Amino acid sequence: MRKLFSAFSALFLTLTVQAAKPIAENADMVRPLLNGHQLPEVKVTTIDGDLVDLSAITANKKTILFFYRGGWCPFCNTQMGQLQQISGRLKDLGFQLIGISTDAPQALKKSIKKRDLDYTLLSDFNSQVSQSFGLAFFASQKTTDRYLAKMKLENPLQKNAQGQPRLVLPVPAVYVIDAKGLVQFNYVNPNFKVRLHEQLLLKAAQLVK
Repeated sequence: MRKLFSAFSALFLTLTVQAAKPIAENADMVRPLLNGHQLPEVKVTTIDGDLVDLSAITANKKTILFFYRGGWCPFCNTQMGQLQQISGRLKDLGFQLIGISTDAPQALKKSIKKRDLDYTLLSDFNSQVSQSFGLAFFASQKTTDRYLAKMKLENPLQKNAQGQPRLVLPVPAVYVIDAKGLVQFNYVNPNFKVRLHEQLLLKAAQLVK
């Protein structure tokens, strides 16, 4: 009986760790991964279309993950350019820099080429990664309609609590993660127009051993 209980407990713990968080009804209601939490077990898509475990990419490596909405977002593009300016200093500190967005792999390739990025971009086209981090939220009907029409987005819509199909976006966020996969610093802001200053990110990275 004790062995059966132990096995059940282990299975329950595994399912709990891997279970994705609910998609928030709006950006102000997200419940993001916090400092001291372990990275969730989730798969991401590379620019070549390969599905890989995020843990395999971050294993034994200090990592800075930043979530952005997509290459169609001017604030995201500014952020990517600012991070490019400090990517060399982050590497000197032992970090790999990785951006995750709802862009499809082909769109990520365009961003890398257009902005001459030397860091990794990964696709979260179905918003499963941002959901696992507690960053995913339903865009309003107005925003969904506008983005689908103006940006020509093809991301799959998901139904909110009222059963209405909506676009799912990530709240922009930055995570500083140690080599053991623990979050040492995070910055999450529902206001997509406000991003973490690159110098503050460097300060946070310098404190991680």
